[in-house]
Amino acid sequence: MSTSVRRVVRTVLASCVGVAMTAAALQGSAEAAPAEVKPPAQDAFYTPPSPLPAGKPGDIIRSRESAYPSFGDAKAWQVLYRSESATGAPIAVSGTVVVPTKAWTGTGKRPLVSYTVGTRGLGDACAPSYTLAQGLDYEELFIADALSRGWAVAVTDMEGLGTPGQHTYEVGQSQGKAVLNMARAAEHLDAAGIGDAPVGIWGYSQGGTSAGWAAQLAASYAPELQVKGVAAGGVPADLLAVAKSLDQGPFAALMYMAAVGYDAAYPELNLNSYLNDAGKKLLDSSKDICLLSFDVVPTVLGTAFKKISDFTVKNPLDQPDWQARLKENKLGGTAPSAPVFQSQAVFDEIIPFQQADDLHKAWCAKGANVTWKTYTFAEHVLGALQSEPDAAAFLADRFAGKPTQGNCAA
Repeated sequence: MSTSVRRVVRTVLASCVGVAMTAAALQGSAEAAPAEVKPPAQDAFYTPPSPLPAGKPGDIIRSRESAYPSFGDAKAWQVLYRSESATGAPIAVSGTVVVPTKAWTGTGKRPLVSYTVGTRGLGDACAPSYTLAQGLDYEELFIADALSRGWAVAVTDMEGLGTPGQHTYEVGQSQGKAVLNMARAAEHLDAAGIGDAPVGIWGYSQGGTSAGWAAQLAASYAPELQVKGVAAGGVPADLLAVAKSLDQGPFAALMYMAAVGYDAAYPELNLNSYLNDAGKKLLDSSKDICLLSFDVVPTVLGTAFKKISDFTVKNPLDQPDWQARLKENKLGGTAPSAPVFQSQAVFDEIIPFQQADDLHKAWCAKGANVTWKTYTFAEHVLGALQSEPDAAAFLADRFAGKPTQGNCAA
């Protein structure tokens, strides 16, 4: 493998996940994973009963206490809870609730952060509840920062990660519901003792999409949640614009992953009918990949700098049904009811700056309370690292009841 190709692979892997190193590398040495941790495909916990028991979105189907090697003085639980698909069908989603063992000493009740992870991949083994249980999750230090502030944290696996079925990657309406229902499930988990808590939502990259959709849906979909603030960074707000930017670039694999995600959410799109032999082979080989595994390398190399036409007999992005579904999941149509901190790296090589700028302007035009911050000397990974302390500080101020007017008028 040439030096230039290796560089592309390393950059894709780092940029896709939003953090350049795994948590184990950051910590120097991770504790050994508990012996009882099994991949979701081998763990009956992740398989929901059929049919689902009666209930409402956010109701817990089952839960269990879990050991998490990286969170120190905290207790953790895995939950399987009710959520809804992008089309409103009841589904089961898995996730994690972590609560510090130290008593909350701040004002009011202990806050709850519904943390929304960045891109993991398409396979069940990519589920955050599984990687967190191993102490090998690349965002666990961000989560640990929230815990160190005394906040409880809930992390959804989203639709189709861990649980049966294909992950609906970057389908914002499914992801946003999963985030809000994860917060509901955390509040319903009696053992966690969270109760009716002030809620913050926080995510970057794919997590930025999830956080943005949770922000837009909160008032109408989960009005009982006390959402105090939202931090959304590196937001893929307009998937059609993102796809056009990724096409024929080194990160084209993300575009093809999103096509799989939309096909899973909306089966009538019939992705397979658009694929040529190369596309069908790519789909078959990549539907279970995780971005921090060696399995991803052939997909990265096989798609980098390729055109959509290299894998299709007809471009689905040109078709009205695909465009309509992408438009349904485009952020900016509704003003978030809670204050939002939206961040963006100016030189982000994956998430185009302009579509993120358009989002903040659309929200501002609708009267939202938005604090927009850009990082001039940053691309996607550095954008994640540089925005983290700002996002945490923004949520801390909202939990403390400090007012913010945003900078829409600037």
